[in-house]
Amino acid sequence: MSPPVPLIEVRDLVMRFGGVVAIDGVNFELGEVELRCLIGPNGAGKSTFFKTLTGQITPTSGVIRLRGRPIGGAQSHEIARLGVGIKTQVPNLFNGLSARENIWISASRMNSAARARQIVDEVISELGLSSFVSQLAGQLAHGQRQWVEIGVVLAADPELILLDEPAAGMTDDEVASTAELIRKINQTRALIVVEHDMNFISMIAKKVTVFHQGRILIEDSMTNIMRNPMVRDVYLGKQAANPC
Repeated sequence: MSPPVPLIEVRDLVMRFGGVVAIDGVNFELGEVELRCLIGPNGAGKSTFFKTLTGQITPTSGVIRLRGRPIGGAQSHEIARLGVGIKTQVPNLFNGLSARENIWISASRMNSAARARQIVDEVISELGLSSFVSQLAGQLAHGQRQWVEIGVVLAADPELILLDEPAAGMTDDEVASTAELIRKINQTRALIVVEHDMNFISMIAKKVTVFHQGRILIEDSMTNIMRNPMVRDVYLGKQAANPC
């Protein structure tokens, strides 16, 4: 019996910016309904790697496949239609609309009005947004805005969600709530999370990929990553208080 096709498969990925090699021959796989955290110091290549997966930049060479289908170089909207949801670090909401209306816009793009309303209700319930969903997005607290944007992503019904620093700027309570949301989402969807907050990563990580100098240094469980002397030397030991 042949092994299952990975949800995401990356082979020999290279990304050059002039004479700078930001990604240097990266190989990576993500399975169905898998959660992976990407970490590494500044300039390690993790953000560039993230952008190649989401179609924000086109890799210099190499292959990116989604369920066996090449997507390297595809535009962001094309990748989104294939079932990949993207949440960037800075919330991208319509401040003059309510949280509910923001989520409805996403749900209505590929669904009837009736189905879109149903999806909105499901997302609000799943993420626990009911207490502030009628407020204007521009009036929400930072953590609430982040959760609404996750709701906007979920309303498009993706199978893979890529999150760029979802815990950035949050209070301790908001970080804990966000970790709970991500664990819940991961019950039915795959996620790739780029994050700086090691405490947050420890709450959600099952497997961690460490980037260093444009390459993957190691992939392992969070426990083993924290114990690995090589990782401590190049990353954790230097910036344990505020890594990346």
